[in-house]
Amino acid sequence: MAYLGGADRVDGSWELNILVTDLQVERTLRVNGDLHIGGVMVKLVDALDIAMDWSDHALWWPEKNRWLKRSRSTLDQYGVQADAKLHFTPMHKNLRVQLPDLQILDMRPDFSSEVFHSVQFLCKELGIRHPEEMSLMKKFDKEDLKKNIKETLNQKDKKKKKDSKLDDSLNVNGNGTLHHNSQNSLDRLSPYNRSPMGPSPSISLGQFYEYNTLQHMPGTPGTPGSPYNTLSPNGNLSMLNGTMSPGSMYSLSFESAMESALANSPPVTTKEAFQYLNRPKNLLEKARVNYAWLDSSRSLMEQGVRDNDFTLLKFKFYNFYDLNPKYDAVRINQIYEQAKWAIISEELDCTEEEAMMFGALQVQVQLQSGSSSGNDTVDASMTQEGGDDIDAALSDLQESLEGSNLSSPGDITHIPELADYVKFLKPKKFTLKSYKRYWCSFRDTHVAFYRTKEDSTGAPINRINFKGCEAHPDVNLHHKKYGIKLYIPGPDGMEEIWLRFESEEQYCKWMAACKLASKGKTMADSSYETEVQSLMKLLSMQKTTSAPDNKIITPNQLDINPEDFVSPRHYKKVKAKQTVHRIMEAHSNVRDMGLVEAKLAYIRAWQALPEFGISYFVIKMLNGKKEEILGIHPNKVIRMDMNSGDSLKTWRYDSLRSWHVNWEVRNVILDFEEGKVVFSSLSADCKVVHEFIGGYIFLSMRSQDKSQTLDVELFHKLTGGRS
Repeated sequence: MAYLGGADRVDGSWELNILVTDLQVERTLRVNGDLHIGGVMVKLVDALDIAMDWSDHALWWPEKNRWLKRSRSTLDQYGVQADAKLHFTPMHKNLRVQLPDLQILDMRPDFSSEVFHSVQFLCKELGIRHPEEMSLMKKFDKEDLKKNIKETLNQKDKKKKKDSKLDDSLNVNGNGTLHHNSQNSLDRLSPYNRSPMGPSPSISLGQFYEYNTLQHMPGTPGTPGSPYNTLSPNGNLSMLNGTMSPGSMYSLSFESAMESALANSPPVTTKEAFQYLNRPKNLLEKARVNYAWLDSSRSLMEQGVRDNDFTLLKFKFYNFYDLNPKYDAVRINQIYEQAKWAIISEELDCTEEEAMMFGALQVQVQLQSGSSSGNDTVDASMTQEGGDDIDAALSDLQESLEGSNLSSPGDITHIPELADYVKFLKPKKFTLKSYKRYWCSFRDTHVAFYRTKEDSTGAPINRINFKGCEAHPDVNLHHKKYGIKLYIPGPDGMEEIWLRFESEEQYCKWMAACKLASKGKTMADSSYETEVQSLMKLLSMQKTTSAPDNKIITPNQLDINPEDFVSPRHYKKVKAKQTVHRIMEAHSNVRDMGLVEAKLAYIRAWQALPEFGISYFVIKMLNGKKEEILGIHPNKVIRMDMNSGDSLKTWRYDSLRSWHVNWEVRNVILDFEEGKVVFSSLSADCKVVHEFIGGYIFLSMRSQDKSQTLDVELFHKLTGGRS
């Protein structure tokens, strides 16, 4: 209603209702449309006439689901009218964050900033470098995996739920945040406090900190959502009856305790962990998991996250940059934990021998964690291996000035080549699988096939370009089976061929060459020898030991539950006693590894699995009639058959010219050198798919300069979905 000023003039003002969530008090202000947001907040604070710090408060518009943060913009510019009801609420709110190791922390990020900035804040608090590799997921249940979910569906119902949830939380807390009281002071909470949600079936706090060699630290029981206790690493925390101020001995002790708990996670049984892990049973359910990722370019509040909500902080992009044991104890441990639960919960498939190797490495990690002190996060062996920082820097400088050493003067002109007898098979349906033996020459990215070695001077009977191929290991050490399953790009899709080798060394050389060819590289690349050695080491960890019995830890010496070290599928396949014995045999190959070394070995073995790093989505191609699976890999996009999981077509990012979203029809458009690929996403919002692709391209642009700064603007430019 317009206000009548002096001399019965209409001044165009109107009444605006604002709820102050801290006080649960509503104020009505008389404003004009040309009043800027900053002026509205000043008017409101003057009307409240309460002396307290309002610097963390901002205006939130529940009906439009948006923050009014541009203080110089006017009400008219935002479209705020007399029927609007705004909230004056704190921007920093309590968020319950589950880490990859299943621990839950109470954190206080800015709910008004973009999720990308919130993740940066969380990682900084946790001591995790390279936050661009991580993101937040909404909590979802098993029922969500049974159907495709898109954010465009039921928007009205979702908005009603958001608004009612906000109102409920405000009524319960009375102030919009859990930790603020009416005087805006922090409640005197224990450093390891948790919200009053009741106990959880978890290990006791005493066991938790005894494991981390910490004693006399106060705490309270656990909460649903994690087998651990919730930690609160931020805020004005109290110790017993005294306040713990930043920089005090108590706060330093707490920070040390936090780092220890995050760098060496306490063990948790698989039975307990499975209560908090969503275990997709097939490819379709794996694709539906990814709907839960939050949009990095929007705020938490704008995506329905409210005060004290539950979220998951996980590694979203499987492109780990510069894993340094000296600086990344927490980061390495959290990657290891995410890998461990991915293996045990059968998110990724692995062979029986690989499963026993993973179990052995997990045993070694637990043994080393138990024998190391809480602050001993870097192995002595790893420190010696890395050498002194100054010496390493001088060596790098010398190498860059003098050039790297070549094995011989002829290396510059010499083109590396592999030439061996190899068994070859092109599998076909309903036919007997019979390998044929050929003399094969692998040169550049091409493999030439000859009937005999003597024929290699003439023309080959077949020649295949392995560039852009997919190479999957087909190895069984017990039966001395060394093979590679290859998927070669062709005009009609992916062509499958199998190669079989006589020896382990031959397999490693060819597998390394195939991996490089898949990236468009040749054996002349400096990483070839490193790749060969890495494969040799990986196979050596899977071998059954020939060491004397006195060097093998017997099950009697170490009481372990095999269900906590292998996936249910492998546990059911092999008897319990036999599983423990085989894990212990494999453990003899890794028993000399230090704590961080064992974790890094586990991560490298995880990265070597064929399914590693693929995020799945249910899609429908433009003008297509059936649903398909799109796999997004760190360096390629894979079109897959939904039923069999077979690759139908692969496109690499190095041939991608542009990518964006048609927001009118919500189609993702990928423009490759060989043509455009247009599809709609059925299992997640199209922005999630686009952000995965743009994110991987952003990560691939990181330079070798370790001191580079994170280019947030470039990340949003590549993942924003605009052409």
